[in-house]
Amino acid sequence: MRQITITENEAGQRFDKFLFKYLKEAKAGFIYKMLRKKNIVLNGKKADGKEKIHEGDLVKFFMADETIEKFCGAHMPEIVPETALDIVYEDPQVLIINKPAGMLSQKAAASDISANEYILSYLVCHQKISKQELLTFRPSVCNRLDRNTSGLLIAGKTLRGLQVLSELLKTRAMDKYYLALVEGRVSEKTHLRGYLVKDEKTNTVSVSETNTGGVLIETEYEPVEHFEQSTLLKIKLITGKPHQIRAHLASKNHAVIGDYKYGNRTLNRQYKERFGLGSQLLHAWKIKFHEMPEGFEALREKELTAELPELFSRIIEWERKNGR
Repeated sequence: MRQITITENEAGQRFDKFLFKYLKEAKAGFIYKMLRKKNIVLNGKKADGKEKIHEGDLVKFFMADETIEKFCGAHMPEIVPETALDIVYEDPQVLIINKPAGMLSQKAAASDISANEYILSYLVCHQKISKQELLTFRPSVCNRLDRNTSGLLIAGKTLRGLQVLSELLKTRAMDKYYLALVEGRVSEKTHLRGYLVKDEKTNTVSVSETNTGGVLIETEYEPVEHFEQSTLLKIKLITGKPHQIRAHLASKNHAVIGDYKYGNRTLNRQYKERFGLGSQLLHAWKIKFHEMPEGFEALREKELTAELPELFSRIIEWERKNGR
């Protein structure tokens, strides 16, 4: 016999939907048979699966452990060895980390280990969620950064956290700022509008000022410091499409330094030879929250920033001394 307690992340759904997730390899007919025979009961009573479950409800499985493991154990997520995360902010609903360049936000292939897996490992190792809970709900990142872009990555630790944060990102109800070192001299604050078209075969995008079937994108930026052949920019991301900042800036001859997909190869080679730079100098630097719903008051009007990577900072310091 196994007994489990319904958590906040599982509440609010039909009982049979929960069971389909928990016993993922069992056929629906088997689950309904177990309900009819009272081998699975809800709060000590026979259930037909149509009941809405609530936090604190008790589910009992009068089945052999081997049978239960047969139907759900194979789907237990693999927990990778814990790695030290640079945690910028955490509360019961939200986790925000400073992702290093080179780390995927989410898996691109089944064998990948991404920030998502490291976050799950952190939550399990620090007993903020159990492996059993992961059978029916998995915390996840809400925004994506390119593998070689560093900075603030937002994750929902609970279902409510995931829903609220995803809606805020979708409706652009938070301000997102980046720092980038770009080619050339940018002299004034600029608001760009354009249309982005993705080439699925090459995983690249192109930007045009006229609508040729792409999606509307908007990017705003202003110079922070000028150097001999580069400018440090503060960028406000208004829309958030893949490769938007990199392609939009490159279309204006201000490609991000270290960007080997859209950038200036000659200039990139200079930085690689001098500093060993292997990724773009683009950093998700700051998030500013505004109005927040109930349960998220701690984030209301809060600004969070992520420190620049060591190499990025070192290059800026070199530019200040040698590149004016």
